[in-house]
Amino acid sequence: MAIKLKLRGLDGKFVKGEVKHLEKAITRFGSNVIKDGRKILHNKKKTTQGNTLYSDYHYTMKSTKSTIELGLEFGDADDYWQYVDQGVKGTGSKGGRSKTTGQFTRGAGSPFKFKYDNPGGALVNAIRGWIKNKPISLGDSNEIGTAFAIGYSIKRRGLERTMFVSRPVEVHSKKIPDEVTEAFLLDVESLIGKLPSKQMEIQVKL
Repeated sequence: MAIKLKLRGLDGKFVKGEVKHLEKAITRFGSNVIKDGRKILHNKKKTTQGNTLYSDYHYTMKSTKSTIELGLEFGDADDYWQYVDQGVKGTGSKGGRSKTTGQFTRGAGSPFKFKYDNPGGALVNAIRGWIKNKPISLGDSNEIGTAFAIGYSIKRRGLERTMFVSRPVEVHSKKIPDEVTEAFLLDVESLIGKLPSKQMEIQVKL
């Protein structure tokens, strides 16, 4: 996921460091999104030992001649962070409710849904890797059995939505236009000599 700020009208004359207030505004956005996202993961008890999503979640910022780009990075969790964020509907649910009890299940409202009860080798192996990072000791056979049981439960019940990325991005992105405009005005003095006659245009793309 990336947030791009494009400054049109500089004709390639933008130099990194000359718009330090803009860079600070984008950095502040990234810091707030990561901080609030980690707080959500903490409240959802997803900060246990071996949880690479919590520890690897960070932002990066890159500046070019006309663009400032902020990216959200997930490290080893890059393949599954969206499922933690949006959740996954279980096979035992229908319309977000259990087929047997009628109660709401995990993953209600998620765009993702498991198709089969059988957890499959990929999920079982992923869970085995998760188990190995926990302060517990199981034999190989018990480890496989435990991983299969957990996988089956996940497939049936689904995964809870955390919105640890979506919610902070939505909240803080509403502040970007005003903060960027204010930051740009503070940088105008250093840029004024490089502006062409045409009006500068600021584009923010999420």
